[in-house]
Amino acid sequence: MLWVKSLHIIFLVTWFAGLFYLPRLFVYHSMAAAGDREGIERFKIMERKLFFGIMTPGGLLTVVFGLWLWVGTRDAIFGTWLYWKLALIAALVVFHLYCGKLLLDFKYDRNRHGHVYYRWLNEIPTLVLIAVVILTVIKPF
Repeated sequence: MLWVKSLHIIFLVTWFAGLFYLPRLFVYHSMAAAGDREGIERFKIMERKLFFGIMTPGGLLTVVFGLWLWVGTRDAIFGTWLYWKLALIAALVVFHLYCGKLLLDFKYDRNRHGHVYYRWLNEIPTLVLIAVVILTVIKPF
């Protein structure tokens, strides 16, 4: 079971790296000058590769290995803290899908938000990660 935990952590770190970095790319992309077509196209490529090549596989494998760990534990792990943690993970999945929607908006030049919006959006995964770690380590309820 140690190898499952190790893979889960590797994919979790991969997923969070993408969740932290993609909104940051959106910040820079939204600040790019309209006439800088080459720069804008470069951002589109970087965002697409990050989302489909790193974030999505990392997120899917994180969920798969997390469920494997949960189901595979000998002692049934339950408690209110776990339901809150699962709710936060579900919120991260929704955030991931929302980033995919924003990616499509940038792809088709339909961005409706400024860089400040994306700077705030960039903080959401950080707050969720802190809450998940606190729930997992402290198990307050």
